[in-house]
Amino acid sequence: MTTTSDTRLAIRATAPPATAPRTAAGAPGAQPRTPADPAVRIPAQAVPADVHTDSAVDPDGAPAPHDPCAHGFLPERPPVRSMIGTWTRLDAMARTAAVAPDHETAIAVVERAHRADELSALRQRVSRLSPRNAEAAAMRVAVIAVSCGWSALDPQAPAAREVANDGFLELWAAIAHRIDHDQFVALPTLALHNWAPERKPRRHIPIDQLARTEQLVPIVRWAPEGQPLSRLDRLMLAATRLEAHGIWLFRLADTLAGRAPDDSSTPTALRRLVRIQHALRAQLHSEATELAAAPVTDQQRTVLGALAEQGALEPPVLQAADAVLGIGGRRTGDGRRQLLRRHLPAQHRAWLSAMDRHCAPVRTLAHRGGPDAAVYREAQESLIALRRTYTALVHTAAAPTTGPLPTAA
Repeated sequence: MTTTSDTRLAIRATAPPATAPRTAAGAPGAQPRTPADPAVRIPAQAVPADVHTDSAVDPDGAPAPHDPCAHGFLPERPPVRSMIGTWTRLDAMARTAAVAPDHETAIAVVERAHRADELSALRQRVSRLSPRNAEAAAMRVAVIAVSCGWSALDPQAPAAREVANDGFLELWAAIAHRIDHDQFVALPTLALHNWAPERKPRRHIPIDQLARTEQLVPIVRWAPEGQPLSRLDRLMLAATRLEAHGIWLFRLADTLAGRAPDDSSTPTALRRLVRIQHALRAQLHSEATELAAAPVTDQQRTVLGALAEQGALEPPVLQAADAVLGIGGRRTGDGRRQLLRRHLPAQHRAWLSAMDRHCAPVRTLAHRGGPDAAVYREAQESLIALRRTYTALVHTAAAPTTGPLPTAA
């Protein structure tokens, strides 16, 4: 089963820089690309260091395409820690809803904001948000939606108005339109846009290195101020660090795209992929002890259960590995794979779909014999083990256990 299926069963049972080389992690012997190679990578546009904008733009004014080889699916810059102006009210609503003991209390927060015309005021200002601040607002809307039990709703569907507050639905739909992403209420949005370095770095460092090396704190806490971080807080920070440590996986995926099964660089890249997946698994294990010791509430278990029901817990880095190795498509069908991806932004889904196509030659190793095919199968097995370890971490967050995380199958 995929991570999502394992996670759902578990919850029910318990009630480098952009200029880095684009090769197999800088591997010796990796062959350079030729003009005949498929253009899988979407090149990032460089922005001068003295230009302080919310998003990179090319000379024609269009947003720079996302380059997963630069920093995975992490945001281009650290997420917005504090919103300003009228948007401080959305900040306050999200923080209050996150620590609410139940859905009813969280809904009451939204109702009070609606009666005070705060939601209407925010709705009128959505079009003025920069892309970066729109992502920050979307994360806060996602927190409120899952806290209220509305994460499965389509904000523009007429039936949603029978369940949720009209004013909040209008704000939600407007932000979804602004970021061109209707399904953003998921763990990737909550995790990858809900962290900040505890202290300001003394110099500019790439976003993936920042998330790997700095102490991270949640922007919207699921635990009251002054109290220890909750299991949900620690799970989301673990997902962020997993993405940051998985940056080389994206670069290896780019290396494998379009390679022939008998290309001399293919087994080298696959061996490195195995090592990276083992390292990511060790990273998850390192998060398990503190997460198990953290407090948890029934409301947080409910949030995790709701996201699991929607297939909204799969980290993007695991989906990138699946796009290369074909585990999800082979075992659960392409339809299920697209279901897991719908919570990612369109440019991320497009990159994964491109990897599906261009890594197809490498996946033919699954039906062959010989040492190269054995390396490919080892890579598949290491991904399965990584997903199981992540599932065990989610299980721990939803329902604490005293036993160790499972070993590799």
